[in-house]
Amino acid sequence: MEHYVNLFSSGASAPVLLLISFLGGVIASVSPCSLAIIPLIMGYILGFSEQNVFKTFIQLSFFILGSAVIFSIIGILCAVTGRVFISVGGAYFMLIIASFVMVMGLKLLGILDFEIPVIIKQIPKNEGNSLILYPFIVGIFFSLAGTPCSTPILAAIMSFAALADRIVLALLMLFLFSLGQGIIILIVGAGLSKIKSMNKIAVFSDYLLKFSGLLLVCASVYIFYKIFSPYIVN
Repeated sequence: MEHYVNLFSSGASAPVLLLISFLGGVIASVSPCSLAIIPLIMGYILGFSEQNVFKTFIQLSFFILGSAVIFSIIGILCAVTGRVFISVGGAYFMLIIASFVMVMGLKLLGILDFEIPVIIKQIPKNEGNSLILYPFIVGIFFSLAGTPCSTPILAAIMSFAALADRIVLALLMLFLFSLGQGIIILIVGAGLSKIKSMNKIAVFSDYLLKFSGLLLVCASVYIFYKIFSPYIVN
């Protein structure tokens, strides 16, 4: 049992997992479909009105904070429930995780094609130009709704968080993912007039998504190997 629990939570792998989580958030945030809805998200947060730099910074900060809080809670839930399922299912649970990660990787590679719903368009606009509460709530909705591009990466990170035997590690993984996603929001917020230049990033990010998909497939193969390696006869 300890073999499965420590698969991705050893002291050596923890910094790598944290770095991957942050970079995963950055890659997800600059993906083509994520960039496409950024103007819409900015409208929800800012209310499509003129804002000074200070107000914009406050609103975007609380948007990212709302996302970070809910992601941190998700990280804790992943760690707690993951340990329960590992203790009950053992290798079977690991097989499910590995298969799920592989499906997400194949989705990013474009080998599998299935729809991931987006519900962000259903969020009402910030008519009152709230500085704190509304951006915070939108951040929560944004983190839960996701986008077709970011969901596979997020789902994979949640799967790895479920394998962690330390709640703090799982919490930090999802927290750093949310911070990575928030970077592009801050950049756009600092210069809304330059949003058209994001089209160049979108072209490059398509390759990053495919590279991320390849990494997820490799990670799933690694999990499969760790599960079956004790049964391989030399």
